[in-house]
Amino acid sequence: MGNLQKTEYSYPAATSLSPGRKKQFDKRLTICLFLAPALIVYCIYILYPIFGTAQYSFYQWKGGADKTFIGLQNYTVLFSDPVFWKAFLNNVKIIFTSVFLQIPLGLIMALILFAPIRGKRLFQTIYFMPFLMSTVAIGMLWIFMFDPLNGVVNRLISLFGFEYVAWLSEEKTAMSAILLVIVWQYAPFYMILFKAAIVGISEDLYEAASIDGASAFERFWHITLPLLLPTIVTSSTLAIVGSLKAFDIFYIMTGGGPNGSTELLGTYMYKQAFIHFDMGYGSAVAFMMFLLAFIAAGVIQVMEAGRKKKGAMP
Repeated sequence: MGNLQKTEYSYPAATSLSPGRKKQFDKRLTICLFLAPALIVYCIYILYPIFGTAQYSFYQWKGGADKTFIGLQNYTVLFSDPVFWKAFLNNVKIIFTSVFLQIPLGLIMALILFAPIRGKRLFQTIYFMPFLMSTVAIGMLWIFMFDPLNGVVNRLISLFGFEYVAWLSEEKTAMSAILLVIVWQYAPFYMILFKAAIVGISEDLYEAASIDGASAFERFWHITLPLLLPTIVTSSTLAIVGSLKAFDIFYIMTGGGPNGSTELLGTYMYKQAFIHFDMGYGSAVAFMMFLLAFIAAGVIQVMEAGRKKKGAMP
């Protein structure tokens, strides 16, 4: 037999990541591992309840084991429910109060802290105290202050010749009274946001404007305010979303009364779900709250992105 000639085959070298790509892959893997715990918690406590609420809203459910699928019937009833629309309009009132009164007041308070006055740290502490207090404590405090007979508010207005008012018991005054409390409680939060943003503005801009003869108002209008726009957008987003989710202070002070004059989407949802045990209808109200907040936040962000893109164009 002839000699068998061995044929040698060359096998391609095993493919491997280059050192640069391997380093980049390890970096991304590390980031994902660090984000994983927070992402898991977010999915369990945020995303899952949202989808669960959307699912329950298609059922007639009293909270027990039995659920009956009714499709869009809860939403059909919801859109024809006058209480729902009244509650929605009350939430809109909170939005306008927060955006056009609460945020400007927070900006004014922040500007005062940069004024050449003594005791600024004391003022800052006093300003911020309402935000540090419990909402339950604030609600109970203002209930006593709005007391029709012995409340501080009525005693103060009586000094100017006005008659006592049942602030929280009359439909005409209950909403305004609680809006006052909300402004008092949350304006300090926006004060801190604006103060942090103002600190980040370079002093060179103000010095150059002063050399050019700009007044204090002109420096504020042409330097401070434009550079605060991102903070104003963020504050507006927080104010709008928070206003649509408002619940605690209203439930504590009036419970949605008198005669539904202070009813909100949050209080109405709570009553339907946990007092009347109509979990399906309550879930429909809750999911509408989420949709409204999501749409409002999305519109603001799109408008801000458009403004930035327009500003970047030559």
